Order: sequence, then structure tokens, then C-alpha cells
Amino acid sequence: MAEAPLRVTVRPPVAVVTLARPERLNAVSGPLYEALLREVRRLRHVGEVRALVLTGEGRAFSVGADLKEHGARPGAGEAEPEPAGSGSGWGRRYVRLGQLANLAIQRCPKPVVAAVNGHAIGGGLELALSCDLVVVARDAKLRFPELGLGTFVGGGVTYTLPRRVGLARANELLLLGRFFSGSDAVDFGLANEAVEAGDVLARALAVGAELAERAPIPVRAAKRLLQRAAWSDPRSAMAREAEALLRCMGSRDWREGVASFAERRPPRFTGE
Repeated sequence: MAEAPLRVTVRPPVAVVTLARPERLNAVSGPLYEALLREVRRLRHVGEVRALVLTGEGRAFSVGADLKEHGARPGAGEAEPEPAGSGSGWGRRYVRLGQLANLAIQRCPKPVVAAVNGHAIGGGLELALSCDLVVVARDAKLRFPELGLGTFVGGGVTYTLPRRVGLARANELLLLGRFFSGSDAVDFGLANEAVEAGDVLARALAVGAELAERAPIPVRAAKRLLQRAAWSDPRSAMAREAEALLRCMGSRDWREGVASFAERRPPRFTGE
């Protein structure tokens, strides 16, 4: 029986989701995407979890698509007929699973930190970009090689990448597909912090714990509105901010925040 491609460890208030295919350098596959989608959706509803950390087992975060799996599929190397329906065909199912897994991370109401402990390439880098914050190993190698392989990105890179690094840099990274380091990723604005490889997970856990101290209701609102920032005009953005602010003002956490400030103590937020 094949080992599970994913491992989840709950360390309240943080859950660590580990890509667990070290023998394949955590290459993404249909079963891995499926497990990641399932676990992120499940962790949304685990009350003791306030933040998630996504990392990889072994010396890589994820080197992208598992080309061995692709080559072993039925009909590999032959022209694949156009699928008859939206859910048919191996390729269509694989692409859909990858997109759903990335969307689950992006839309998770709880903050997600990528602990990029090693190389993040192609689909692996897509997963990191879907997270809210990125801690990366300084010497990690990162790259989008898809266009040089006759394929294409699929995890939302055409909107997550330019939002982080700007259009000019996004053109360079995606069209040319050059390698860049974890330190470069911070300079580009793609990652938040670069540390030694052995310190990545510990630092990401510390960031996750810090995020978990924030009140859940405004955190959810901030994630949602920041994701809309690229296509929001000032008036609609302010209207959504007003709705979020008024909802916060009606919550118990708002009252707890005010009380804790007056009493000079750390707040104890419950998400209510």
C-alpha cells in the first residue's frame, strides 16, 4: 500500500502540512493534490488551529510536476483526444485538482505560511505563491520552467506572481524561466524572509504562532479584501472595508481587544 503523500501535524494553534514524497523530492501528483485539497478544507473547521504552515519533507519543498507519473499514464506520448465533458480525461482531472488545491490555500480563512525548506520549482512554487507569507531557504533554487518544456502554469501564477513582484519581473521569471535563489526571492518581493535551510520550519512556525494571536474575524476579512485589491477601485474597497469594520465592531473579540488594551494585557481572542 502506497504511503500517504501528505502528513498533517497539529501543534495548536498551528497545523503543519508536510508534502511527504521525499523520494520524489515532493513532486506534485494527482493523489498529492487530492490529499492537500482535502486536508486544507478540513483544517478550516478545526477550532484549535488558527494558522497553517506548508512545507516539504527532506531536502526540497517541491520540484513541481511528477513527470514520471505523467509518462506512466495511459496513452502517454500520444495525442490525447479532447475530453467529452468538463470532468473527463486524465489531463483535465489533473489540472482541476491542482487548481482546486491552490485555490483552497488561497481562500483558506486562516493564514497560511509557506516554509520553503529547499528547491521550489514549477507546481511547487505555485503552491508557495498561493500562501499568504513565504519563508524560504537562502540557497533554495526556484524556477518556473514550464514554457521551456512546452507546458504551462496552472496554479494561478498569472495573478499571484505579478501581484507580488510586479509585471516586469513576472515577465522575466515566467517567460525566461531562469533559476533564482531564496535570497533573490526576497529581493524580488516574492518571499518575505530568507533564512538558513535548517531554520526555515522553525521560523515559519514562529510566524504562524504570531499570526494565530490575531483576531480571526479581521484576519479573514484582510485575506479576502487583499485578494481583491488588484481589481478593486477605491470606492468599492472602502465599502468592503466598512462592512468588515462594522462586523468586527459587533463581535466579542472587538470588546476583548478594547478591554485588553485598557487593562494592558494580551488579548484572548475566540473568533466570536
